[in-house]
Formats: sequence, C-alpha cells, structure tokens
Amino acid sequence: MIKENLKLNTGAEMPLVGLGTWKSAPSEVGRAVEYALTEAGYQHIDCAAVYKNESEIGESLTKVFNRGIQRENIFITSKLWDDQHARASVPKACKKSLQDLQLDYLDLYLMHWSVAEPFPSAISVRETWEAMEDLVKEGLAKAIGVANFTGPSLIDLLTYAKIKPAVNQIELHPYNQQTRLVEFCQKQGIVVTAYSPLGSPGEVGSRGSGEPILFDDPIIKEIAFRYQKTPAQILLRWAIERRTVVIPKSTHPERIKSNAELFDFSLTAEDLEKIASLERRHRFVDPWDWNGHLPYFD
Repeated sequence: MIKENLKLNTGAEMPLVGLGTWKSAPSEVGRAVEYALTEAGYQHIDCAAVYKNESEIGESLTKVFNRGIQRENIFITSKLWDDQHARASVPKACKKSLQDLQLDYLDLYLMHWSVAEPFPSAISVRETWEAMEDLVKEGLAKAIGVANFTGPSLIDLLTYAKIKPAVNQIELHPYNQQTRLVEFCQKQGIVVTAYSPLGSPGEVGSRGSGEPILFDDPIIKEIAFRYQKTPAQILLRWAIERRTVVIPKSTHPERIKSNAELFDFSLTAEDLEKIASLERRHRFVDPWDWNGHLPYFD
C-alpha cells in the first residue's frame, strides 16, 4: 500500500502516487483500476469526464468496494470540461461524473482548463469557480481545484476565491519543469499534481513523430542504470522529491506496479542537478495544436 501523502489545504491527505486514466481505452481502464486498487497498493485514481471512460471506471470501483476496500480510503479526482463552465452546468456535470463513477462524492473536482468553450466565451472563470465552491457546500466534492492554470490565472483566481484551490494539476516532467509555478503554488498552499510525468505525448499524431522521448534521454538512462531502476521510476521519483503528486497512466499490470515502487530509494543532489539541466520548456499538451490555435501558454 502506498502510504506517502501530501496534505491539502482542506486538511485531507492526497496520495503522492495515483493511477492516471487519460487515453486508457474503456475496454482496458476498468481492469487497470481494479488491479491498481486491489493488487498494486494504489489509493488514488485520477479521472475526467472528457476521457470518456468514467462509466467503466465506476463499474470497477463498485466491484472493488464490494470486495471490502473502504471508499473513504480511496482518493478519487474528476474534472469539469470546458463546455460545462456556465454556473448552471457545473453541478450537472459534477453529478454526471458521480453517476458514471457510481460515487456519492468526489475527493477532488478540478476545472480542467481556465477557458470556456466555445471560445471566445462570455463565461468568466469567476462564474465557474463560484459554482465549483457551491459543490463543496453541497457535499458533492470534498475539495476543488484547477488544472492547467498559469501563474497569472492563479493570481487572478486568488483575488476572489472564497475557497482556495487545493490543487493545480499541470504538465510536469524534466523537459517542462515549470519550477517557478511549482514554487508559487506550494507557497500558496496549493498542491501540484504532475500529469504526463513520463513525458508522454499529449496529442497523438498532432505534431508528427519528432517528439523527444524522455525514456531515451542519456542522463535519465544513466541514472536508471546506476540505481537499477527503470527510466520511468527515475522520472517519477524526481517528481515526488519535488513534493508533487504523480499520476502516471498505464493499463499494463507490470507497469502499474512498477510505477508505484518509488519509496525504496532517493536521488542525490547531483542527480537532481543533472535532471534540472534537461529543461527545454517543451510541452506535449498545448492548446495551440488544437483546432482554433489558442495561445494559452504564450
């Protein structure tokens, strides 16, 4: 069982390692979730409505809970998609995720992006956030947060938020370290979750085949060889040593298990310095590549 946690500003404990479900096929995600929770020691599952697999995850969660695992011991995240930002749409979207996941509440509900669809939209982040705050008051979500928020977006949100975001989930890996944003969030009491912590391309085929592969980086391979660990384990260990939560995605049992075996070694200061040198500010997930070419991170 993975017992390493970070404390949210709500006082709740969030497991440092979770199973990501982005791009997990509906035919495979249920088995992956069941294995992670019953065999690999996970207590944290990261979901989202836009992943189109929450119904299958919900079926597996019910199986797992019926087998004796306590709901209160599992941390489950879902996310509000961009076309549901209107005040009246937020509770409907949350309740739909709860229905699909077969849950009474979420441990964490995130605003997936700070931009409403269709763009341009007259719906402000403030309108959406105030509706998110109501979810906490209604008991539908124990904590709320954001994803893909930049520093300026967070600074604006903090000026009016009655409930401070508990988490900012952002793309983090050695090629996109976002050190200043991570430090800012942590100073504000906002836990950072790293998605794509293994550098997985975000939009398959969107940029051709020239994407860098972190597993093949000579520095990562050298460190992995020295510790007799996999490159994935080195990347994930680097992330949790920054006190960021990681949610690597896999549907393969051996990789799910391996991705959680991170607590029997530590990286040295020299290792961390070498990995810090890999910064490229390279994003695998960038709305500029989507239809509409939104300069979200520019």
